[in-house]
Amino acid sequence: MEFVTALTPHIRQIDFSQLEVIRELNRVIFQEERVINTFERDDLLMYVAYVAELPVGFKVGYRESRHTYYSAKGGVLAGWRRRGISRQLLYAMMHDVREKGYRRFAYDTFPNKHPGMTVLGLAEGFTVTRADYNTTYRDFRLRFEKSLRD
Repeated sequence: MEFVTALTPHIRQIDFSQLEVIRELNRVIFQEERVINTFERDDLLMYVAYVAELPVGFKVGYRESRHTYYSAKGGVLAGWRRRGISRQLLYAMMHDVREKGYRRFAYDTFPNKHPGMTVLGLAEGFTVTRADYNTTYRDFRLRFEKSLRD
């Protein structure tokens, strides 16, 4: 039996009518306006993590190719990190895209800026499939991928 309290995070898939919630979280977490380059994407999915109706994290993804789903951006407010919220967002998205028939799940991260996503990816069985240097962010970028087949 799971013990649920008012401080237990819950994940909601949202639509464009609630996009401002993600935009505000993005501004606070990343200190930037741009969430992703365009929301005009096939199979766009957006999730928000709430604790007692307070939005504390988000994840946005879309179809990258016929078989691969790409998690484009996500984050959790600093005071709510290390509580499994990123993992819950990841699981929610991976579950839904597996149901849609995708075979692979991928995301990129900047390990020097966001080491937690590197740790999470390795802990969840993702494989590093590419590493390069991003001149815009002045950091190395790692590409993580994982099969969605059981």
